[in-house]
Amino acid sequence: MSTPRNPPYETTLLVRDTCLCLYVQRAARALARRFDDVLRPLGLTNGQFSLMMSLNRPDPAGMAAVASLLAMDRTTLTAALKPLQRRGLVKVAADVRDRRSRLLTLTAKGRRLLVRAVPVWQRTHHEIETLLPDGGPERLRKNLQALS
Repeated sequence: MSTPRNPPYETTLLVRDTCLCLYVQRAARALARRFDDVLRPLGLTNGQFSLMMSLNRPDPAGMAAVASLLAMDRTTLTAALKPLQRRGLVKVAADVRDRRSRLLTLTAKGRRLLVRAVPVWQRTHHEIETLLPDGGPERLRKNLQALS
């Protein structure tokens, strides 16, 4: 019996119509574009906003903790930090208890920018939540959390 050279077109349609990964990726891209658009006047992307918010805490954050929270590897996190560091929004310093580790903090300038960005995020987030049926936002968060 020979193996077909291509999957049947019906399989393509099945994936298009049922693939959870495809649907989540499409939704993530659409949401990212929407937040990028509203944060652009502040000079931020949605990823930079999320990264800066993850540093908005009383004590400096370790690289591993932030990478885990944002579901990214340390190399990707390091690359994402560079433009924020160049703009003076984030400081990366050696941990005095372990010189191999790095601690991340928002600068005063970074905190001021977040103060301006949060209302933009809140307004946009509320608009998006209103597009989901009753109970949808919380159910969606729980379902996505179950997958992550």
